[in-house]
Amino acid sequence: MKRHAFAVGLVAIAFLLGGPVGGQGKPNVVTTTEDLAAIAREVGGDRVAVDFIARGYQDPHFVEAKPSFILKLQRADLLVVVGRELEVGWLPPLVQQSRNARIQPGADGYLDASVNARILDIPQGQITRAMGDVHPLGNPHYWLDPENGKVIAQAIAGKLSQLRPADKPYFDQRLTDFTTRLSEAEKRWLAAMAPYKGFKVVTYHRSFPNFADRFSLDVIGYVEPRPGIPPSPSHTLELIQEMRRQQVKIILMEPYFDQKTPKSIASQTGGQLLVMPPSVGGEKTIVDYFKLFDYNIDLLVKALKQAGTKPAADH
Repeated sequence: MKRHAFAVGLVAIAFLLGGPVGGQGKPNVVTTTEDLAAIAREVGGDRVAVDFIARGYQDPHFVEAKPSFILKLQRADLLVVVGRELEVGWLPPLVQQSRNARIQPGADGYLDASVNARILDIPQGQITRAMGDVHPLGNPHYWLDPENGKVIAQAIAGKLSQLRPADKPYFDQRLTDFTTRLSEAEKRWLAAMAPYKGFKVVTYHRSFPNFADRFSLDVIGYVEPRPGIPPSPSHTLELIQEMRRQQVKIILMEPYFDQKTPKSIASQTGGQLLVMPPSVGGEKTIVDYFKLFDYNIDLLVKALKQAGTKPAADH
C-alpha cells in the first residue's frame, strides 16, 4: 500500500516534467527487467532505443517507484512486461499514471512476453494467502529457459515490425541471427550440464524451475517454506534433515535475499551455497542474455566438480 501511495504522489512530478512523448525516430522500448531489455537489444539493434526499470540485482517482485520510471513510460512506444503477475505490485499504477495511451494493457504498444512461453508451476485448485505469494498464472521466471528466450525475441520482433513496418526485414534478420546463436550456445550449455543430469539441489526462492527443467536438475526443496515467506526454524530443520537424507550438497540462491539461513544450512549439511543471479545485470560481467547462462552454468559446473560429484554415467 505504501508503494502504491508513493506512486500516486509521483504523478504530479511527472506532469511537471513533461507529458507523453511519441518517438518519431527510433521506437522507444521500455522493458520491466534487464533480461527483456537484453533480448530487445538483440532484436532491435541500432534501430531502437531500449531502456528498462528493474535492475538485474533487484528482486523484480518489489520495485520502489521513482519519478524517472513514469518519465520512461511516458516516452515509450512499446512496453514489454514479464507478465504472470511478476510486476503486479508496482507496475500498474506507473503505467496508468504515465498517461501514455500507447502502452496501456491491450494497446498495440503493450507486450506481455509470457503469452507464448512455456510456463511451469501453474497452481491447481483454490489459491489462498496461506500458500504465500503464489502466482496463479504460473511461475514468472520463464526467461531462464533459452527456448523461452527465443519465444520472447520472436514476440518483440513482431511488435517492432508493427511499429516500423519498413524495418521488418532488419528485425527479422536480427531475430534469425539471435535465434541461431542462442541455439548454438544452448548446445554448449546442455553439453556442460549433461554429466550431472538429475543432480539434486535446493533453491531459496522458486526462481529456477525453468532453468532446472531445461538443464535436468532436480529441485527437492526450498529455503522459503512458501513463496515469499521467510524461512522459519522448524522448516529450516526439516530442510536440513531432508538434504542430509538425500545427500544434497548445492543450495542456489538469488543475490537479493539474506544469506544467513542458507549459509547455516550449507554448513550443517556439508554443502555449498551458490549465489546464482537469475537476471542479466545480476553481476557486472552478466551484460547480455548469453552471459547470463555462461555465468550460471560455469558457476554450477565448478561447484559440482568441487563437490566431487560423479557424472550420471558413472552411477
